[in-house]
Amino acid sequence: MDSNLKPASTVVLIDEKTRVYLTKRPKTMRFLGGYFVFPGGAVEQEDAIIDDYFVINRKENEDFHAGYYIAAARELFEEVGILLARQDDGHAARLDLGIEQEYRRQLLAGEISFSSILKQEKLYFDFNSLTYFGHRITPKQSPIRFDTRFFIATLPTNQTPRPDDKEIAEAVWMRPETALNQYKQGKLPLVPPTIDSLETILSYENGGELMMPKQKKQSFPFPLN
Repeated sequence: MDSNLKPASTVVLIDEKTRVYLTKRPKTMRFLGGYFVFPGGAVEQEDAIIDDYFVINRKENEDFHAGYYIAAARELFEEVGILLARQDDGHAARLDLGIEQEYRRQLLAGEISFSSILKQEKLYFDFNSLTYFGHRITPKQSPIRFDTRFFIATLPTNQTPRPDDKEIAEAVWMRPETALNQYKQGKLPLVPPTIDSLETILSYENGGELMMPKQKKQSFPFPLN
């Protein structure tokens, strides 16, 4: 693998109306500032250190390690407050708002790992809460490059997204076809991986495979700020 590539995970959060949760990055951000994307970010070293006692249905993919799943769950919690975890009785986890905010602060500051939160709260992460559906590599002309795995997660019925205002300027629930139409009309700035994700989900709804097609040679619209 290219040493300049950073491993990363992205999560498409979907609700009961099959709407996806798109988040707009602040224009001040160095990478993709001003664009609508899905929650996600780089895989950290701590993500690969997984206490098997606090995970269920652990997955090992021949193409990537299990830390990508943990990174996806962590980033979803960090950025929008959705916690993909279960209690002992199998019910979806739900933290008090103050506790949730403190854990999110600690994660963003690098003071705690996602696995440590599971251990402290006696919660369990189920790998089946994330469905892998594709892989994209940022083009070479990008100043920052990622080797990203894409996942889908269903919004837990007892949780509501609360975007972090330092990382997210705006967030919207939107049907995939609506997002694609607004992009074509110049109303919703998107980049190729987001477009590919939306098209894959829309194709799956119409009987297609839930897997991104092979990556085409793409150009990102740099400069991004």
